Amino acid sequence: MQQQKTKTHWRVRLHEIIYEADTPSGKFFDVVLLITILFSIVLVMLESINSFDLKYHKFIYISEWVITILFTIEYITRIITVKKPWKYIKSFYGVIDLLSTIPMYLSFIFAGTNMLIALRALRLLRVFRILKLARYLGASQHLSKALKASKAKISVFLFAVMIACIIFGTLMYMVEGEENGFTNIPKSVYWCIVTLTTVGFGDIAPVTPLGQFIAAVIMIMGYGIIAVPTGIVTAEYTSATKKDDSKVLEPVEIDMNTQSCQNCNAEKHKDDANYCYQCGNNLHYD
Repeated sequence: MQQQKTKTHWRVRLHEIIYEADTPSGKFFDVVLLITILFSIVLVMLESINSFDLKYHKFIYISEWVITILFTIEYITRIITVKKPWKYIKSFYGVIDLLSTIPMYLSFIFAGTNMLIALRALRLLRVFRILKLARYLGASQHLSKALKASKAKISVFLFAVMIACIIFGTLMYMVEGEENGFTNIPKSVYWCIVTLTTVGFGDIAPVTPLGQFIAAVIMIMGYGIIAVPTGIVTAEYTSATKKDDSKVLEPVEIDMNTQSCQNCNAEKHKDDANYCYQCGNNLHYD
């Protein structure tokens, strides 16, 4: 009985360290995890530099394997410390954790798959929970509402821009011709999009005076076109903000609790919660 209690307490303690960031040990674990992820991503970036890889290949290779083994242990530990492991495995973070672990193992079968280690960058999303950036969600919700409200207007605008690109692209194909690089209409439309967005790769350029005039018109149009979506979203954002300000509302409290339920993996509990809002499991263990 005592042995079973010790085993349960060990799992609970480990779950608290790995899944939560409110305790000193949990915060320390998450900070170390983020530093390790960043170090791993830097290694992948440096490995892509041939001169650096030739000089430090052995160090990079060993370091990547050490980090992979550590992440494997962490992944297995996350599974064994929850009562419903499949829920974690199928969750967003569970899939990301798995994808960031297997590339090095797959490199034994498929060459070059170790570069997929860069997927570990997605694990940095945990920083929102660790640093408790939820306090900024209010502003992000205003922006999200503005983008949704602008969706129809922006869609119509982009459709009109696409039609203009097809028309101008076809016109440039007729004016410049294949001898000046406008070999077909799709390539001419591509040139128009590049020019309209003021990117200007320069891989294709008009030569005739008429073509250059049309290009100048498209460039000038580009400045106005870039401003239109920004204006639409800004107007909606301002409108939404004014509506919220006109309402008399009680201040919304954002809970910063990072406690995770060991039974169902539910998060986002209230700061003073004693039981899981989803399954009723006790969140506090003696």
